[in-house]
Amino acid sequence: MDKIVIQGGKRLSGSIPISGAKNSALTLIPCALLTEEPLTLRNLPRLADIDGFQHLMTQFGVSTGIRGNRPEEFGRVVTYEAARLTSTVAPYDLVRKMRASILVLGPMLARAGEATVSLPGGCAIGNRPIDLHLKAMEAMGAEIELAAGYVRAHAPDGGLPGGDYTFPVVSVGATENALMTASLANGTTRLTNAAREPEIVDLCNLLVAMGAEIENIGSSDLTIHGVKRLNGATYKVMPDRIEAGSYACAAAITGGEVHLDGAKADDMTSTLQALRDIGVEVTSDKTGVTVAANGPLKAVDLTTAPFPGLATDMQAQLMALLCKAEGTSVLTETIFENRFMHVPELNRMSANIETNGRTAVVRGTDTLTGAEVMATDLRASMSLVIAGLAAEGETQVRRLYHLDRGYERLEEKLALVGADIERVGDD
Repeated sequence: MDKIVIQGGKRLSGSIPISGAKNSALTLIPCALLTEEPLTLRNLPRLADIDGFQHLMTQFGVSTGIRGNRPEEFGRVVTYEAARLTSTVAPYDLVRKMRASILVLGPMLARAGEATVSLPGGCAIGNRPIDLHLKAMEAMGAEIELAAGYVRAHAPDGGLPGGDYTFPVVSVGATENALMTASLANGTTRLTNAAREPEIVDLCNLLVAMGAEIENIGSSDLTIHGVKRLNGATYKVMPDRIEAGSYACAAAITGGEVHLDGAKADDMTSTLQALRDIGVEVTSDKTGVTVAANGPLKAVDLTTAPFPGLATDMQAQLMALLCKAEGTSVLTETIFENRFMHVPELNRMSANIETNGRTAVVRGTDTLTGAEVMATDLRASMSLVIAGLAAEGETQVRRLYHLDRGYERLEEKLALVGADIERVGDD
């Protein structure tokens, strides 16, 4: 298996192109199941999760046409066409590695009246039940059965009538599934306490481009008037705010200055504010966001929260940055209960971090040291890369399949701005 080898201590300077958002793309792709017409997605990142989802789509008879597949290019243009669904079953072998697979449940149920989907897998970062997905669909009139590791959903004769559902807690995935399901319901659906993440807005905008009727986009109270059919569309995936935030942390920990080309500041307000509080200079314009670390980093207290709060997907990267800050920082994780698995690996690099339940105390240190470390999940792996960029000596990061799920050609992008980083075969 490959590993990434980093020689730390290089100041990052230059421009990094920001790819299409993984978390958005994995929601936009299943929208192809809602229409017989072609759906073309531009700026689709080249990621293992995207490839896995495309394999899942072929299970249902969806054809895929890819443009922009030259090695020197970032992103692709992909057209999906589900003129006829040949199956409504998502088997375990295709679903087990990726939690986002559950997002095919709603579109298939809405269009075909039935769907059978294996319970999903994904990063081992805590308990992430799908009960809210199912309860929202039941509120719209679906009949749900759990058996032998599968979810079986059926619509009544004549289709889903639609209905009202209030999420007891904010759930991004459940909101996304509910939106797609409601778009083809016979009546009106109202979703209360819905997630407001930029990726939710991106999904709503695509659905509207396909002919859906959605009110109050961007709010926590969404009203969806079901339509009889949706048309195809051509749509550009939003830039990845988590990738942009990750590279911002990488630049800051090296005392560097990097332009995040294509990043949208409005989508990452909480991350940029956290960086400012840490002592990083942040500016933005229509071309992207620029971060510069020209002075000492300062300790801060951070708490993750649903949007517009600090994204849980940025917690590990900011923790790595705070390992080099002056003073003691406290990070509180409110979204997932098992998202500090990167802490022992960071401590192997001479970080000083203690955890207690959902709280981590980070005592800044003058020096991080290179070490052999192992990624435990997608964002944790990026935190190790960030620490390695500032560490003395060599850092080797293993289990790159985590990184490849969410960062398009990471080592190439970091090399563009001066990092001494390469992917090599593991002897």
